[in-house]
Amino acid sequence: MSMPRCDQTIAWTALQGHFEAHGRGFDLREAFARDAGRFDAFGVSAPEVYADLSKNRWDDTTRRLLVELAEECGLPAHRDAMLRGDPINTTEGRAVLHTALRAPRGTAPFSDDVHEVLDRLLAYAEEVRAVDRSGFTDVVNIGIGGSDLGPQMAVPALQAYSHPGLKLHFVSNVDGHDIAPVLQQLNPATTLFIIASKTFTTQETMANAQAALAWFKATGGTDIARHFVGVTTNIAAAAQLGIHQTFGFWDWVGGRYSLWSAIGLPLAIAIGAEGFREFLAGAHAMDQHFAQAPLESNLPVQLGLLDVWYRNFHGFSSRSVAPYHQGLKRFPAYLQQLEMESNGKCVDAEGRRFAYATSPVVWGEPGTNGQHAYFQMLHQGTDVIPVEFIAVKTTSHDRSPLPDTVRAGLADQHVKLLANCLAQSQALMLGKTAADALNEKAPTASATLDRQVLANHRSFPGNRPSSTLVLEALTPRSLGALIALYEHRVFVSGAIWGINSFDQWGVELGKALCSQLLPRFATGEAEGLDASTAGLLARLRG
Repeated sequence: MSMPRCDQTIAWTALQGHFEAHGRGFDLREAFARDAGRFDAFGVSAPEVYADLSKNRWDDTTRRLLVELAEECGLPAHRDAMLRGDPINTTEGRAVLHTALRAPRGTAPFSDDVHEVLDRLLAYAEEVRAVDRSGFTDVVNIGIGGSDLGPQMAVPALQAYSHPGLKLHFVSNVDGHDIAPVLQQLNPATTLFIIASKTFTTQETMANAQAALAWFKATGGTDIARHFVGVTTNIAAAAQLGIHQTFGFWDWVGGRYSLWSAIGLPLAIAIGAEGFREFLAGAHAMDQHFAQAPLESNLPVQLGLLDVWYRNFHGFSSRSVAPYHQGLKRFPAYLQQLEMESNGKCVDAEGRRFAYATSPVVWGEPGTNGQHAYFQMLHQGTDVIPVEFIAVKTTSHDRSPLPDTVRAGLADQHVKLLANCLAQSQALMLGKTAADALNEKAPTASATLDRQVLANHRSFPGNRPSSTLVLEALTPRSLGALIALYEHRVFVSGAIWGINSFDQWGVELGKALCSQLLPRFATGEAEGLDASTAGLLARLRG
């Protein structure tokens, strides 16, 4: 579907004028002083998620012009085309239907196929979870990219809901230092390996699969068919390795959107069939919100438009994600692939070079760890970096077998965690003047340093934007909704920019060159190589 280029729209021109007149010098402190209702005006509710967007450098006019930009760029029609199953992945001629994976039976394209696999998958997961009968104590997922990042993020996030008798392990890197320490923990008689690769040709995954098979045979394993399962469409390749239990998915499921498919098998094993269906239901609820809510109150739309505002008008080149819940420790890494692989493009869907910036760099760590690391830069660095805080109101400690006194102490720690989350967003916005710092005592400061110099060191510019997403609790349902929220947000910014967010040609060149270099490690042949690569090859072989 051909859409107008965003930089050629009336709304884009209006936004440029608005930025010069009001956006460049926008001050959050002044905005809150002028408008007592700003928090309510810029709060957006969606299934399982509330978002406070009031600490961002925008106003009602900004938001109205951004919505006009979305309409002029045909965002609603593009969204509907995706949900309908049109082949919006134009470079590969494919539909984009990860939403169909979490839709109730009979309500989306390919429903019969989806639910046939889902039912088999969940039945198998329940068999594995019956540890007294299955005998499994450890499950190892071997995959990479979308076949790893999703399950590796979601399983620890939902640890409170996981089977207490099963340990989940994840191996992705072709570096043997990834799989070796995992194998050293295992007993072949009680271990299940999941080999996750759509084609069963992914170099890193197949190398690790071969290592797992070699270990299994060398340590007394005898029943490959029982201890290895494939998540793949290449049934013949799996069978060649002795793997006969397989679960497939479809070419309209991109890797970074595949957690909802059979790629989610590790999560299904961890939280069970009922939990996995709740996970899907949360995502579907967010799908419905994205499909039906007006653009002005549509949370994925509002976040995606805010991303465009910051990237193309303010020129902010990165965004930090700070989840204040240890269970979401891998969430920033998951979002890196989701956003940067989707929208890290320099040409539009018609192959034309962009004259404007696209995907920001996405990065982060859980709070409060990040506060003792990179938050220094967020508060006092020379770059303005919008921050996304994720707060979870209630804990899951009541689901743990810990003593009551310990759980009470952990509940108190959670209050400290939430207070830190709010304090960080407040500090980013308010800052501190040198005059205020001059009137404070700093116990660790040098006694001989000039007071004004010290005050300059202890001042903060403030006016640094942030958003705060709030979940009532981290449950299968709320995690599903949160992930779907980010998927649709990435779709929105990509659609505005005119990107095909569902291909990833940028990962191909390095793979192809690797295949050409591998034989040279055996022969040492360097003809045709650039001087740097030839020199490094010689050094690494020597």
